[in-house]
Amino acid sequence: MRHNKKFNHLGRTASHRKAMLANMAISLIKHKRITTTVAKAKALKKYVEPLLTKSKNDTTNSRRVVFSYLQDKYAVTELFKEISVKIADRPGGYTRIIRTGHRLGDNAEMCFIELVDYDENMAKDKVAKKVTRTRRSKKNAAAAAPAEAAAETPAAEETKTEAAAE
Repeated sequence: MRHNKKFNHLGRTASHRKAMLANMAISLIKHKRITTTVAKAKALKKYVEPLLTKSKNDTTNSRRVVFSYLQDKYAVTELFKEISVKIADRPGGYTRIIRTGHRLGDNAEMCFIELVDYDENMAKDKVAKKVTRTRRSKKNAAAAAPAEAAAETPAAEETKTEAAAE
């Protein structure tokens, strides 16, 4: 019987699944956001959140435990130096999964998984992109500017003539 042994095997052997989740966790730590399928993102969330909790306590043992999962000393260093400082006051829920639609080739449901405390960096990039204007808006702005100037000129002349008449 297989009671209480329910988790997503992701169609892989145990060693392949372990290596894939470790690689995805390293990418998430380095890049703060990765795009993947929803099933893999959910499995990664269960894999990486205990590591993030472990990183709050910066001891030699916790570093060794995290390194045994990740096998990448640069990712472990970044996790303990930068990320653990940002998540220190958060009691859990360090990652967020946002669904982005379906993949074109096989219609797999896609999403991106990101570290919650790093979303303001991504939001600033989006705001900067919204500032750019399109070609059409430049034409409209250029056409509107002379029209406003022309509208202001007769009004200014009328006020001058009324002031002179008084």
